[in-house]
Amino acid sequence: MRANRKILTRVLAALGLVAALAGCENSATAYMIDGSQHALILVREQKFFWDDELRQAVVVSRLPACQKRIRIHPGSTELVEMRVYQAGDMLWALQQGARWYLAGTEECRLQDWDNPGNQPPGALVGSFMLKEGQPVFVAAPPAN
Repeated sequence: MRANRKILTRVLAALGLVAALAGCENSATAYMIDGSQHALILVREQKFFWDDELRQAVVVSRLPACQKRIRIHPGSTELVEMRVYQAGDMLWALQQGARWYLAGTEECRLQDWDNPGNQPPGALVGSFMLKEGQPVFVAAPPAN
C-alpha cells in the first residue's frame, strides 16, 4: 500500500511539473540576411509560466567570422512586434515598442540606440511578430 502511494505521489509531481513547464515560452526566430550563416535571431525565454516578463536576446551572426548572443530589455509574455530596418552596410536598426537597437554583423555587435528623431533610418526589412500564436519573422512587402 505504501509503495503505491509513493508511486502515485511521484506520478502526480511529474504531471504537475509538465503542466508548469507547458505554459513557458522558449522560442528563437530568425531573419536570414544571406542564408543561415548571416542572420539576426530573436530569442525569448520564460523561466516559469507565472513570470510576467520574458528574457530576450538577439543573436547577431555572420559565420564563420562571428556570432554573439546579446541580452536586450525583457519583453512581456505577449510578443511586442520588433521591426527591422536597413541602416547601412551590415547594419540594422531594430525597434520594439519605444526601444531602438542597432545591430551590426561586421563584428556581431548590438547596442541600445537613442534614436533622436524616432524615425526609421532606412527601409523596413520585416518584423518579428506573432502569427497564429507563434513568433515568426515576416518580410516586408517589396517596395514599388
